[in-house]
Amino acid sequence: MGATAGLVTAVIAGAIAGVFGGSNFQVSGPTGAMAVVLVPLVASHGQSAAVTVAIIAGVIVMVMGLTGLGRLVTLIPWPVIEGFTVGIALIIALQQVPHALGVTGSTSDNTAVNAVQSLSHLTSSAIPELIIAVATIILILLLTRIRKTLPASLIAIGAVTLVVWLVHAPVATVGAIPNHLPSPSLPDLSPGTVQALFGSALAVAVLAAIESLLSAKVADGMTDSTPTKPNRELFGQGLANIGSGMFGGTPATGAIARSAVNVRAGATSRLSAITHSVVLLLIMLTAASLVATIPLAALGGVLLVTAYRMIEPRTVRTIFKSSRGDRIIFVLTAAATIAFDLIVAVEIGVVLACIMALVTV
Repeated sequence: MGATAGLVTAVIAGAIAGVFGGSNFQVSGPTGAMAVVLVPLVASHGQSAAVTVAIIAGVIVMVMGLTGLGRLVTLIPWPVIEGFTVGIALIIALQQVPHALGVTGSTSDNTAVNAVQSLSHLTSSAIPELIIAVATIILILLLTRIRKTLPASLIAIGAVTLVVWLVHAPVATVGAIPNHLPSPSLPDLSPGTVQALFGSALAVAVLAAIESLLSAKVADGMTDSTPTKPNRELFGQGLANIGSGMFGGTPATGAIARSAVNVRAGATSRLSAITHSVVLLLIMLTAASLVATIPLAALGGVLLVTAYRMIEPRTVRTIFKSSRGDRIIFVLTAAATIAFDLIVAVEIGVVLACIMALVTV
């Protein structure tokens, strides 16, 4: 659907969810998990279908929040949440392997498979990307050690991008991005269209609700602040999807990677998520050409640091010192998150937790 749809979703949905959602740290926008539903949808119904589905799904998610379904996330067992968090951290890290090696053209839908395939294509041409990724990581760690309040990730990306530009290094960059927002409008919402797309919209709504609530819960676990209000979060995410669809964006959800970066960058309130959208908009309007020169390997370095910081060794040790059932649930949930997707992982974790509870009874 092009870069415009993704950026519009990040700007519009990110701002609306930041204001009306129930989390202080959640950053919303387009996510990779949505591709599972959206790719076949766009292939069979065209790009306009994704816009229509965003609005229908938004209404469904808002109804979920208004009817109190958000409370169900509190029933997910602790080992499932922690296993899911570790699995997501590993996925974020594995997603950066191709960027760090300068390998493009993924052939698999599975992140782990792509990472392994990228390693098999390792050549001397990957050295510049590796140097960029490592340099970004080192800069972030050094700046954080000097002063925790420094925007270490932003400074590191800026410094590395400047060096790459000065030496004219032949590396993959972000590339062209749009420099404006489209005008708002309503897509085709006739009864026939709604009926034809309702099944896809329902799938998107369920995925958006689960991913948003889990992302918020992960962010809560990384801080000691006020926990997320799940029903308000669903209401905000539903409203965000409607807004995204009106501007031609895709369905949106809470983004675990961006939310984790937000927390680790020192966010203290929902103002950070709103700032994220405002800054993105300003970049689109005034600095699109500069952002286009950022090396993908530098962004990969930032996310590798984030993935590392998402895993809490103390929590993992506590789980392994707990019961045998908790250990099994934790490990299998993490493995399922990497091997399949977050929905399957949560389903497996919850079913295992139910079985373990029955066995102990």
